[in-house]
Amino acid sequence: KPFILDRSQAYIGVMIDDLITKGVTEPYRMFTSRAEYRLLLRADNADQRLTPLGEGIGAISSARSQAFAAKMKTLKAAKEQAQTLSKTPNELKKQGLTINQDGVKRNVLDLLAYPTIGLEDLISVWPELENLPHFAREYLETEALYAGYIERQAKDIAAFRRDEGLRIPDGFDYGAVGGLSNEVRSKLESVRPATLGQAARIEGVTPGALTAVLAFVRKAS
Repeated sequence: KPFILDRSQAYIGVMIDDLITKGVTEPYRMFTSRAEYRLLLRADNADQRLTPLGEGIGAISSARSQAFAAKMKTLKAAKEQAQTLSKTPNELKKQGLTINQDGVKRNVLDLLAYPTIGLEDLISVWPELENLPHFAREYLETEALYAGYIERQAKDIAAFRRDEGLRIPDGFDYGAVGGLSNEVRSKLESVRPATLGQAARIEGVTPGALTAVLAFVRKAS
């Protein structure tokens, strides 16, 4: 079974997909702007994205796997602690943090979402946060700052996977699909997309053509 990284998992997945579906009529450069899920494809979470995949194919050593499990346990505990510690705006004001006085309690993650508040500012409010290792502090600040965007991209990825999940059989006969123009049929036969999602990213392949292919694949299966 082939090991495939898709566009939502790694930049190399974006690159390979681009090269297959769009070709190389000009020099290819890997820019972050090419990745529609770039907020999730960050350097600081590369191990979280890829280590479980590596473990699945036996590419991760036992020592590395144990270190990763210990790190994830620390991050989980840090996030749970950050969600538990909370104070009202009035209580925070007394300790030097002024936010909207709406009476609503805010936890550590809520406060870190403010661009002017960092974890160092909150240690004076909750001294126990000083015990967090540096990588856990960075994790909390990043998660809080991008929480809304990350949640939205997670939904986009779920929708992407629904399309990406429909596999087009090897050797699929596009000539048997009615409603395809000669140009679209030629492109599909040239690229030979593995999934409907990949077919959708081929330049010139219209929604109507995708619908025709989808109907034929479902009928065949």
